[in-house]
Amino acid sequence: MTNEIIDLATKVGRALHEKKLLLCTAESCTGGGVSQAITEIAGSSDWFDCGFVTYSNTSKAELLDVSPALIAQLGTVSEEVAAAMAEGALRNSSAHVALATTGIAGPTGAVPGKPVGTVCFAWSRGDHTHTERLVFQGDRQKVREQTVIHSLQGLLRFIE
Repeated sequence: MTNEIIDLATKVGRALHEKKLLLCTAESCTGGGVSQAITEIAGSSDWFDCGFVTYSNTSKAELLDVSPALIAQLGTVSEEVAAAMAEGALRNSSAHVALATTGIAGPTGAVPGKPVGTVCFAWSRGDHTHTERLVFQGDRQKVREQTVIHSLQGLLRFIE
């Protein structure tokens, strides 16, 4: 875990604590990396509710209520699926705010229009969800690390 990630997770914790918000995560390509970063911070139980690591499409449907038809239509790596993951995490937790990641960390998995490094993000609170799609460069570890960093940076912007 890099110092940058720990520093970001600390800032996220401070912001959530000040706003009295509980966070949950719905992670696919990061495999729990965002939750790991958050729980590195002492006292995170005050502002972190839970994390869902939903790597398979079946788990996305069963644990987060993501529509299999949506996945079939747009693919797992889409802003719409990321939004459905974040919204489903909120419905299935006690959290006030959620973040979600779904992407292609590589080295395999690329499909037309979605190269390795494509990641879709969502941040959700109440009836507002914001999504983004980025393409990161580097190997699997670098893509996952950049995804964790962007998730936390995006969350800070989203809750401000």
